[in-house]
Amino acid sequence: MTTTVDRPTTARTTGGSTTGSTAADDAAIPAPAVDVAALGEVLLGRWAEVRRETRRMLLDERLHQQPELGHHEHRERVLGQLHLLVEHGAMSRGLPEEYGGHDDPGGNVSGFEELLLGDPSMQIKAGVQWGLFGSAVLNLGTEEHHRRWLADIRDLRIPGVFAMTEIGHGSDVASIGTTATYDPAAEEFEIHTPFRAAWKDYLGNAAVHGRAAVVFAQLVTLGVNHGVHAFWVDLRDEDGNFLPGVGGEDDGHKGGLNGIDNGRLHFTRVRVPRTHLLDKYGSVAADGTYSSPIASPGRRFFTMIGTLVQGRVSLDGAAVLANKAALTIAIRYGSERRQFNASSDIQEEVLMDYQQHQRRLLPRLAETYAMHFAHQELLHKYDDVFSGREDTDENRQDLETLAAALKALSTWSALDTVQECREACGGAGFLTKNRLTSLRHDLDVYATFEGDNTVLLQLVAKRLLSDWAEEFKQVDMGVMARYVAGRATEATYHRSGLRKLGQAFRDTGDVRRSVNALREESAQRSLLTDRVQTMVAEVAENLRPSAKLPRAEAAALFNENQHKLIAAARAHAELLQWEAFTRGLEQVEDPGTRRVLTWLRDVFGLRLIEKNLAWYLSYGRLSMRRGRSLDEYIDRLLARLRPHALDLVAAFELEPEHLRAEIATGIEARRQEEAAEHYRRLRASGGAPVKEKAPRRESATRAAGAPGEQAPEEKKEEKRKERRAEKQAEQRTERRAERKHERRLELKPRKLAAQRAAASGEPAADTAAEPAEGRAGTAARPADTGSAADTAVRQDA
Repeated sequence: MTTTVDRPTTARTTGGSTTGSTAADDAAIPAPAVDVAALGEVLLGRWAEVRRETRRMLLDERLHQQPELGHHEHRERVLGQLHLLVEHGAMSRGLPEEYGGHDDPGGNVSGFEELLLGDPSMQIKAGVQWGLFGSAVLNLGTEEHHRRWLADIRDLRIPGVFAMTEIGHGSDVASIGTTATYDPAAEEFEIHTPFRAAWKDYLGNAAVHGRAAVVFAQLVTLGVNHGVHAFWVDLRDEDGNFLPGVGGEDDGHKGGLNGIDNGRLHFTRVRVPRTHLLDKYGSVAADGTYSSPIASPGRRFFTMIGTLVQGRVSLDGAAVLANKAALTIAIRYGSERRQFNASSDIQEEVLMDYQQHQRRLLPRLAETYAMHFAHQELLHKYDDVFSGREDTDENRQDLETLAAALKALSTWSALDTVQECREACGGAGFLTKNRLTSLRHDLDVYATFEGDNTVLLQLVAKRLLSDWAEEFKQVDMGVMARYVAGRATEATYHRSGLRKLGQAFRDTGDVRRSVNALREESAQRSLLTDRVQTMVAEVAENLRPSAKLPRAEAAALFNENQHKLIAAARAHAELLQWEAFTRGLEQVEDPGTRRVLTWLRDVFGLRLIEKNLAWYLSYGRLSMRRGRSLDEYIDRLLARLRPHALDLVAAFELEPEHLRAEIATGIEARRQEEAAEHYRRLRASGGAPVKEKAPRRESATRAAGAPGEQAPEEKKEEKRKERRAEKQAEQRTERRAERKHERRLELKPRKLAAQRAAASGEPAADTAAEPAEGRAGTAARPADTGSAADTAVRQDA
């Protein structure tokens, strides 16, 4: 066990040997130190000043969550918080300069993400007002709409609702039931929800505060349905009463985010002027004629929906920040909390020194760093597109796919990480004052709003299939035949055991060779990339016949492959995170910091391989030996990272006022010191009570059973010896089998040559001596095998 000293000056040792796969080398090298300030600058990224400014603003207690409030009081407090944000000008960065903004889409999202540190309800209500409602007007409307409404949206004079989701359709927006039917005589649209499943639901601001809504409906004019479009619809008068034809209900108390007044809306033939159609991508003339700059209805729909990608980008960043907050709390507490005195009679062990506690938290810290660097790249791409610098169809499609992939993984990770941090803090983690439980509740819905995560991964998977098909679109039959033959050869090589046999042969006798083959950056990239490519190709080949099948049969075939498809998308997203982490290392100039982050990146990459080890083994990508070495090497990396854990979370630069968790303030260290001082004084006084002595072994033996029966401790030791002997025998058997197989492969060409010579009647002098030599070698092998196997076992141990 180590102490709580965070940065040792020499390599840490345990039991007389240095941790790590290259112990002899590491022992002579001073342990690296993390430059916390420099790493903090890297993590703040391109919009560092915006993030700092927002964090300074969030020191104001008026912007903090108060968990004890009922949901009605919480809603009013959050509305007041939004007015404070307006006073600070915090939510106008993304608007054009002519409307009081800064034309800074990336800075706007960066500041928005930080609001989670104050109150997640405040963040999401702000997202509804400015990120959804306001963005819909900005990105789907025209100059006329901007002049009419943007200033009032900016200043919260018109609290708004983003009315897309319906009771009957959430993810399948193209099939929503609300209609907007144009009346040429009155030059008005009639907004109507013809059945209850078409009611808009789960809408922020709908229950109480919303005065207007952007309503998504099927646009019907001159008898033709032109698909989903967005309309400005007024909801309430100045007194907060619904306007004629508009109705709604309150969704009430929820599992989290209770500072937001979610509700449902319905419309009974509500009339709105023709000019209330947000018509950037599709307009209706006074006579009812429809026109659009995008001829394809499908492409038009996805273009309109794609302009609203800001929500997914923001949630990805907010999930990363939630992980940072939770891990900061848990690692600080785990570095102070002590339990059990395994190695000392007078001092208990620090939780973070336990291997299992490291396994619980440090891989999730590695994942959070990977998520962070991936999000930074996503944010840069978002800014490039929405600033207009690189606004092309291809870049928009890439942005939508990347946002879908990362939002799904990061929000799932946040739920997992916050829960694990809660459990790692024991009973203290369950107290509301330590933030983790309320944070977990508020994050729960992140997995399903702004796109259900599973549906988002299916979107990513379809893009992967599209890209795969595009690669083969122009190739001739000869190229395709070579590809098919290559796939068959590859499958034979991987799955026949030849690849694994080669790995086993190269690694024989030294577990370090297995480790070295996996810790290299190129090896991790190759394994992660190969898995994605293989999974996509496999599904694509399975789905190839669907193009010629009837619709129902094609749908059934797709459904049969859906699970594999989504698994491939997830693997692709994980690869994107690993690649971003690897590129992120290039931003770190300090050698010590870069070395520690490289270990952290390796933990992330190797944990991905370990998590999917069954796939790598069943598809022949890894030998059993290399698979077994993963677990040991990850544990060694975690032991190396342990002294740097506090530095790695300190680089997140979260103040106590941001965390607001008592157990992250050092209070546990003070408690431990108080208890230690008490026992020191008690020992020094000479008045400490003496511990009761354990009974002698003879008494324990008699109590255990008949005379001569072994004590329980002796039985346990015998069982341990038996298990060790069985494991050693199993390893020796495995090595003999490997050598026997290698020998058989060596002899096979010679036997074939001898058979051909015998068939032709020619002498085979060279091969005649081989069997005798082989037999002699075989006869001599058992003693050598036992010695080599024992040596290998000792090295493994």
